Amino acid sequence: MWKRPDDKPQPSSPASQPAASTTLAAGGSSGAPARETRPLEVTKTGESFRHDVAAHIGKSVLVKGELSGSEDLYLDGEVEGLIELRDHSLVIGPNGRIRANVSAREVVIHGRVEGNVNASERAELKKSSVLIGDVSTQRIVIEDGAFFKGSVDLKKDSKGDQRKPTPAAAQPGVSSGSNASPQSSLLEHK
Repeated sequence: MWKRPDDKPQPSSPASQPAASTTLAAGGSSGAPARETRPLEVTKTGESFRHDVAAHIGKSVLVKGELSGSEDLYLDGEVEGLIELRDHSLVIGPNGRIRANVSAREVVIHGRVEGNVNASERAELKKSSVLIGDVSTQRIVIEDGAFFKGSVDLKKDSKGDQRKPTPAAAQPGVSSGSNASPQSSLLEHK
């Protein structure tokens, strides 16, 4: 049933072979095709980047205008305009050149971005990245060697992750053992 990768395919009718882009669904017995997502490996100066993505835009592609989608995207080409992947990840490869505002759940930059980045969960600037613009996100990672010119706006978790008041702040008349007033303890915990 399964062939080793070094086996040569046997000639057969096209109807008996599944399409190259399909795989068996989980469990393997149903025979229903499932979408295949392959790890993508890009190398530059000996470094290896690995990304599991559904869509890929190559380095020779130029997009002018609005780019939007409902799947994760690996972008190694050039984009001028707007990129919107609200609930999905965007990885800008080492050859990626972006002159656009970017909105995605997660943004990982290896290349160059000129524009604002709005990552609802996480933004990551790799050591080969250049970002000229502002970042708005919940979490940010900036590797040593990355170039960043702009500002960062760290947003609170949208799931209601608010700080709980301290006992001294919750009960203004109760002393917590220090000489600080309730107002000063509020200022210290903000």
